[in-house]
Amino acid sequence: MILQLHEGVAPEAVKARLIELMSKVPYGVVVEVEQELINEGLPEEEVLRLCDVHTQALEGHIDLSAMKIVAPGHPVDTFKKENRELEKVIGQLRTIFDTVEREYNENGDSATVNKIRGHFNNLMDVDKHYRRKENLLFPFLERYGITGPPKVMWGKHDETRDLLKNALNALDMPALTSDQMKLKIELNLAPAAKAITDMIMKEEEILFPMTLDKLTEADWYEIDQQTNEIGYCLYDPQIEWKPEGMVTLKEERKVEGEIQLPSGRFSNEELLALLNTVPFDMTFVDRNDKVKYFSQGKERIFDRNRAILGRDVRMCHPPSSVHIVDQIIGDFKSGKADSAPFWIQMGGKFIHIEYFALRNSAGEYLGTLEVSQDLTEKRSIQGDQRLLSYRKKDETPDKPAKDGNPEKHERNYKSDNTDHETMNSPHWLDKSRIKITLDARPLLAQGIHPLEKVQQETATLQAGEIYEIITPFPPMPMIEKLEAAGFASHSEQVEGMFHTYFKK
Repeated sequence: MILQLHEGVAPEAVKARLIELMSKVPYGVVVEVEQELINEGLPEEEVLRLCDVHTQALEGHIDLSAMKIVAPGHPVDTFKKENRELEKVIGQLRTIFDTVEREYNENGDSATVNKIRGHFNNLMDVDKHYRRKENLLFPFLERYGITGPPKVMWGKHDETRDLLKNALNALDMPALTSDQMKLKIELNLAPAAKAITDMIMKEEEILFPMTLDKLTEADWYEIDQQTNEIGYCLYDPQIEWKPEGMVTLKEERKVEGEIQLPSGRFSNEELLALLNTVPFDMTFVDRNDKVKYFSQGKERIFDRNRAILGRDVRMCHPPSSVHIVDQIIGDFKSGKADSAPFWIQMGGKFIHIEYFALRNSAGEYLGTLEVSQDLTEKRSIQGDQRLLSYRKKDETPDKPAKDGNPEKHERNYKSDNTDHETMNSPHWLDKSRIKITLDARPLLAQGIHPLEKVQQETATLQAGEIYEIITPFPPMPMIEKLEAAGFASHSEQVEGMFHTYFKK
């Protein structure tokens, strides 16, 4: 029946078939079906695209009779109480939307717009709710082999975030008329609110019951202990939850030859590679002022050799600067300072050096860390370079990579206040091959996100044809989505506007 939805059968027909065959669907089966379909080759993007259709067909026909009850303060209890607060805000918004239909001032009602904006600012807090699912809950599901549905739900989170941002942008136009306000409610505001309520249904009828079956009390306790690092959404838990008999976080099983840390672990080989790969030099001096460690990166700034290990740090500096070393270490030990930065010009390079006091959780001094960086190249960086636009080992400025798609991720623009056309256009950008040009500014002024229109229009391109969109800012989410769909992209800033090109 889920496959029928993907083949275009209307949700009402599938819902009728569900009622005829089984009336109620066990909540866990929904996730299992999505996982099996993904394992069998149905793209996650396709499941994401029709996720709301699945919900529409299943709504009201999911069996929750076997759902476990949780204690107050349990992470699921907190998620649900946050949902109740979100529903209150959405209910208030819907009341205002109904009022606009009857009473909105034709000359623009700034008080109503400000109320709506305030409610949407509150709804933006849902980001913390979603981040706790993404960063705390989903990793545990993956441990139990459930990988596809969390990715699909994460995709719906991102869609909701975009809808909320678009809703706030739509409210930024001054003096909205009654017709403009009604249009914005229909196209921008109501869809954003509905996306949140749809997610609440997916959470409470499918996700939470299933996770309560899969995760152990120790799993939930780990989630609970890390929740404060992200924060809460429109609600502060009133009760501290602790499973019976759970005193501390369960200890990770120690693996021989590995170094266990609170946030993870390394093998000796991994830790050595990490310390020698970070793009700066490090030297550690212990609490007795003895040099205890130095990193061995490829591009060293200052000479170091093993002979200095165990040496008093004062003996590693010229006599004329020993008094400075003494002062820094003295201030660190007394607690007067925690860092001491300085920078020098050396051999045509700009070198930044900083000393840091290392302390334990009780604030006791453990030693000093020296960090040195060559910032010469970084000081000249301007603009943006997105992920995967870096140069590969077999690339030169005139030679694209041999593997992968050499035409993707070729974006070069500056974010300063000068108007210019980028000098390094990719070899595929033949502007005579532009088939469609969209100036997105009128759409954006109406609060309409152009992504859907761009996706529809780029789908009509033939191989080698180019699509151009003009925006007042780099359209990063659009670029990432179309690149994921196989398009090459390139952006240029011309007279203050960003011209982005997509090639089939």
